[in-house]
Amino acid sequence: MDYSHYSRNDVLCIDIRSFYASIEAVKRGLDPMTVPLAVVGDVNRSGSIVLAASPPLKQKHGISNVSRFFELPDDPDIIIAPAHMADYLQVSLEITKLIQQYAPKEAIHQYSVDEVWITVNGMDQLFGGRWQIARRIKHDILEHFGMTCSIGIGDNKFLAKVVMDLHAKRHGIAECTYEDIQEKLWPFPVQDVWGIGRRMQQHLNRMGIVTLGQLAHFPLKQLTKRFGIMGEQLYWHAWGIDLSPVFSQFTKTDQKSFGQGISLLRDYTGDEAATCILDLCEEVCRRARNKQQAGKTIHLGITYAKETHGGFSRSRSVSIPTNITMDVYHVCMQLFHAFYDGISSIRHVYVTLGNLYEDGETQLNLFADKSKKKDIGYVMDAIRAKYGPTAILRAASYTNAGITIERSGKIGGHQA
Repeated sequence: MDYSHYSRNDVLCIDIRSFYASIEAVKRGLDPMTVPLAVVGDVNRSGSIVLAASPPLKQKHGISNVSRFFELPDDPDIIIAPAHMADYLQVSLEITKLIQQYAPKEAIHQYSVDEVWITVNGMDQLFGGRWQIARRIKHDILEHFGMTCSIGIGDNKFLAKVVMDLHAKRHGIAECTYEDIQEKLWPFPVQDVWGIGRRMQQHLNRMGIVTLGQLAHFPLKQLTKRFGIMGEQLYWHAWGIDLSPVFSQFTKTDQKSFGQGISLLRDYTGDEAATCILDLCEEVCRRARNKQQAGKTIHLGITYAKETHGGFSRSRSVSIPTNITMDVYHVCMQLFHAFYDGISSIRHVYVTLGNLYEDGETQLNLFADKSKKKDIGYVMDAIRAKYGPTAILRAASYTNAGITIERSGKIGGHQA
């Protein structure tokens, strides 16, 4: 591969080790790298997920971020910490502010709450080369926040991310240039590489592709024929080629739809699901009204409990764009009654309002007083914006099947 045609940048990929667990350990004055600590989404539910486990807990008991609370061993040394999402978001913001000392905002790409890319092109005169900058950032994060991070250094975002995953998490800082790919990346199984999930791994393995090196030498035409544009991307990534921009463009993308879903904490009956659907419709329409948008396509997704499996995902269009809660709810219930099997327990519900228009462009139906319904919706939104999301609710939200009150104190589905 002739890499002379491809740009070389100084890109760092920074990942905070066991982010949530590290924060909870530091809050307790403990060392995140030595204390066995688990962050649990809801300590009152045995089936709640373990959001994060400290490195010692992972090493000693094999606990991962997909384990459940009840799977934690009966070990008195283990510290159980309830999740505090607001704290994690605040620390993430503070870490980003620290990183901004080394590069302008457009050179920083926040990938997740605990992971960020930073491009340090041209910073040599101020801070030294990319290795020196990586060491300084690693030292600063430990000094200011008491947390350890892993840093991958690469000629592009993909190389920085992959070398961070494969090598830096063991060595602290690792680098991969175009010339290092054969040695540092190709021997690894495809499932260890960022961007290749379990299903893609199974497809590739059936084709005789087990390592990244085998993927790099597989005919591009066959990969493209089998996987389309994704196959082409896999091929070029195997050679370390990534053409994604390393500086943010700050382009504004148009909102395509408004969606809201929930994984229920228990099995819901069909009647209880109706209340859940109403609460989700309220939230979806509130978000649409906040953006002065209305939609013509309403989508409802239902997933049944594990013992029955299945579910359905259906949509229906209306003639006039709407953001009125009860209009969207009635369409959702039409879909629900048409496709629900009537007996299965329900564990996941999703509502989406799409095919959007500017709210001011919608036409009023002369035979229905939609103007008053719109006004009521906006008034309710204003009350909630001023006094909180639970300041005014529909009566159904106060029943055992309602979800709005329970969700109001959460961030990202977990306790704030």
